[in-house]
Amino acid sequence: MSHHFSKVVKPSFDAAVKRVGDALKKEGFGILTDIDVKATLKRKLDLEFRNYRILGACNPSLAHQALLAEDKIGTMLPCNVIVQELDDGRIEVSTVDPVASMQTVGNPNLLDIASTVQTKLKAVIAAL
Repeated sequence: MSHHFSKVVKPSFDAAVKRVGDALKKEGFGILTDIDVKATLKRKLDLEFRNYRILGACNPSLAHQALLAEDKIGTMLPCNVIVQELDDGRIEVSTVDPVASMQTVGNPNLLDIASTVQTKLKAVIAAL
């Protein structure tokens, strides 16, 4: 089992970030964090890096259910979605597979929630 789902998309990098945000919203997610890795590496280390954004997505209802099932699950939230420009200029979107990550916790009460999140994140990737 892979730890992510990925898809190469056609639009520009900035357009892909917007489309990801729109698709997440349609599935009930908000973006809690938006980390611009390229800008951060330039600012902190004076390094050049490709376009790379980490979007921390959260579905409040499902996050609440997960927190009730496992009080330390916040260490694995929010669900990260990355948008990156590959070396050949193509844009790739990847999201964590919550079923793969939640299996490591060993709490069977999380599996139904993780499956629901997985379905929604797969729909996000499919919509791009």
